[in-house]
Amino acid sequence: MERIPGSCVDEFLQHLANALVLGGTYALLGIGLTLIFGIMRIVNFTHGELFAFGAYLIFLSVMRLDVNFFVAFLLAVIGGCLLGAAIELLLLRPLRAADIETTMLVTIGAWIIMQNSELLVWGGVAKAISTPFPEAPLVFGPISVSPLRIFVLLVALLLIGGTYALIHRTKLGIAMRATFQDSETAELMGVNIKGIRTATFAIGSALAAGAGALLAPVFLVTPTMGDLASLKAFAIVIFGGLGNITGATVGGFLLALIEELGAGYISSGYRDAMGFLLIIAVLLIKPTGLFARAERVG
Repeated sequence: MERIPGSCVDEFLQHLANALVLGGTYALLGIGLTLIFGIMRIVNFTHGELFAFGAYLIFLSVMRLDVNFFVAFLLAVIGGCLLGAAIELLLLRPLRAADIETTMLVTIGAWIIMQNSELLVWGGVAKAISTPFPEAPLVFGPISVSPLRIFVLLVALLLIGGTYALIHRTKLGIAMRATFQDSETAELMGVNIKGIRTATFAIGSALAAGAGALLAPVFLVTPTMGDLASLKAFAIVIFGGLGNITGATVGGFLLALIEELGAGYISSGYRDAMGFLLIIAVLLIKPTGLFARAERVG
């Protein structure tokens, strides 16, 4: 049996480390979207623009207002939460009795308005964000990772863990799961369905904005960055199963791994295509998603 050259193993480990960092943010996108669809039954096309909103908000705070980087990140998450609540209250709540096609068209319109507003305000030139982290990478054996990417992974894991705790350990989470299972019965039992819908959309939006704020310093901020983020969020939700937070989390990390391996071993030009090829395969084999559970959010 031939031994695998050490350089090949080292390269694989490096790709794995890169995928972990990206996967955390993908998982945030997927969790936010699956919460919104699972509880509200809304196909939310503004999700990618909320991702871009978080990126632009941290850029504004750090580069224009000279706010501390870590405070700016918190402001981006809070801003995404508030914008999500406003979208639900002003655009979606009046359409509560409307069919899914109508609400889908409304979110598409909101997506177009948000993206063009970003283009009008910030222009089409990509923006870079400075961070307090040193540029020199940290070396762990064959793996080298920048301190910024370690921060991104740790914060993403913290937000994922916080979301799980919220869903499973709080009264709000119990009410959200009850609404997902049977909204009419939950309302008869005293659950404020309107409030739960607003809170759900706000939390999902905050996670999307947080993902954008985390990735903005790693890459560049552009007005169209939300388009691909939105497509990937839908892919993750389809892969993991609608309404399944665990499936969205696993799906986010798997999508990142497949993209990273495809870019590393095939071509960087196929990075995004590799993930969508997997989604097509999943839809052909199991249309409900690999981890679908229809009975509850969790």
